[in-house]
Amino acid sequence: MTTETGMRQDTQRDRQDRETVRLKSGERVDELERNGYRIIQNPKKFCFGMDAVLLTGFARARESDRLLDLGTGTGIIPLLMEAKYHCAHLTGLEIQADSADMAARSVEMNGLSDKIDIITGDIREADHIFLSASFDCITCNPPYMIGRHGIANPDAPKAIARHEILCTFEDVARQTEKLLKPGGHFFLVHRPFRLAEIMTALAGHKLEPKRMQLVYPYADREPNMVLLEAVRGGKPRMTVEKPLIVFREPGVYMPEIKEIYGY
Repeated sequence: MTTETGMRQDTQRDRQDRETVRLKSGERVDELERNGYRIIQNPKKFCFGMDAVLLTGFARARESDRLLDLGTGTGIIPLLMEAKYHCAHLTGLEIQADSADMAARSVEMNGLSDKIDIITGDIREADHIFLSASFDCITCNPPYMIGRHGIANPDAPKAIARHEILCTFEDVARQTEKLLKPGGHFFLVHRPFRLAEIMTALAGHKLEPKRMQLVYPYADREPNMVLLEAVRGGKPRMTVEKPLIVFREPGVYMPEIKEIYGY
C-alpha cells in the first residue's frame, strides 16, 4: 500500500490506467493491497496518509452496517472499510470537488458503485444532506490543526485537509450526534495534544468515549496520533488499549503495522 510518503510509480501501468480510468493531469493510481483495490490520487493536492489506514484498522463494522465517512478526501476510508468489513453500504462526504471527483472515479474503477456513494457537500450541513440517525457507523479523519498559522494559501487542498478552515471538531461532533443511530459507533483519528478538547466535545454531544489507543512513531518517542471509538448514548466506561508502535527502526514497520496495511 502506498501513502503520501515513499510512493513508487509504475509508468507502464500508469499509461494503461490513463486509458481505462479517465485519469486527469497530475493524477496516478496507487495499489491498496486489499482485495485488489486501487485509488486515484494527485500528490500535488493531497494523498492519504498512515492515519487513515490506522483508523480503518482500529474501526470495527458489521456486514449489515451503513457507514458514513465525514471528510472522505479521495475515498480511502470507505474503500478500505468495504474491503475489510463488507458493509452493506458506505458513503463518503467531501467538500472539495476535485477530491470528491477522484474518490468517485476510484469507486467506479473498483466496481463498487453499487456499494459506495461519494457526495460533494459540507460537513457542517450534513444533517441537511442525510436523514437523522441513519448510520450505524461514522468514521472521520478530521483536520488536526487549529487556526491558519503558517498557511501560505488557505484555499489549497492540503491546507483545507490539515487545518480547521472549513470545519471544526465541534462541527464534526455535532453532526455525528445527529446522523448516528442510538448505540451507533463513531471512529476517529486525531492528535493527542487536542485530546482534552476532543473528549469534552464528544461528551457534550452524547458520544461516550469507549475505546482509545495511542500511536507512537517509535517506542521511545511521544505519541503523535490517538484513535478513538465513541458510542452515541453509551454508558461511561472506556478501555485504553495497548499502545501501537509504528516503526521498529527507520523504514522498518512493526508486525502490527504490516498486518494493518495488508502486507
